[in-house]
Amino acid sequence: MNIIYFNQHNRLLKKASLFGAQQLYLLLAALLLLGTSCKKTDYLNVNAADRSALVAHVSFVNARPVNANIQFWVYTTQVTKTALAINTKSDYLDTQFGDVQINFTEGTNTSYKASREFGNSATFTTTGGPNGPIANYYHTVFAIKNTKATADSLILFYDDLSAPAAGKAKIRFVNLAPGTPNVDFGIVGQTALFTGTAYGRAGGSVLSGTGLNTWSIGPFVSVDAGTFNFSVTQSSDHSVLSIQNNKLSNVTLAAGKIYTIYINGTPGSTALGATVLAHN
Repeated sequence: MNIIYFNQHNRLLKKASLFGAQQLYLLLAALLLLGTSCKKTDYLNVNAADRSALVAHVSFVNARPVNANIQFWVYTTQVTKTALAINTKSDYLDTQFGDVQINFTEGTNTSYKASREFGNSATFTTTGGPNGPIANYYHTVFAIKNTKATADSLILFYDDLSAPAAGKAKIRFVNLAPGTPNVDFGIVGQTALFTGTAYGRAGGSVLSGTGLNTWSIGPFVSVDAGTFNFSVTQSSDHSVLSIQNNKLSNVTLAAGKIYTIYINGTPGSTALGATVLAHN
């Protein structure tokens, strides 16, 4: 079974829960209506024939440490038109929302390398799944390997694309390097932005409790725009992890832009890589 959290996370996932699917959709619908209640283009006030289709917007990423291009599918419909090379992403594509099965294939093969149903459960469990893509919202789906890099898997995050404050950028950190311990991530010489990030998790993620909200499984933080050297250290002893080709050195974050930075495995090597993705 391909699952976004695995091995050492299973015990946590049996206890952790998100909003029930119905409650989450109602909450988001309420927020959407509040934000648009003064507009004449309110979805429910537009003639049915003139309404735009309700779709989820999903960017797909090939984060597997495998030198093979992949295509993504929603159920049996191929949604990526160009095969994604390792550590590249698609634009946001319109896809089905709600209870959705997402798959990916390798090369020209039409057999699924991994399939994952999102939205089939109101809670995180080893047999169920998280809430699925939400209509009119933005998401990122990563193709990854499991902790020991023995099987393919998929992971989904909700993307908060609200604009950062003037002079700021927003970043999210994700640990997608198989076999790595929990890590801290931040700007060299400054207090870590994210601490104790386990494999398959986003820095600062919240799966249960009072901090739980739509964006909490993949939160962004605001930082000053500029050019920075980032570091990844082991949480246990703060030793610095070497990143291949200094991919986290001299990284420029532009004002108003939103980024996901993730560490990744490299094909045929134990070296750690890093990738910076821009969402806007």
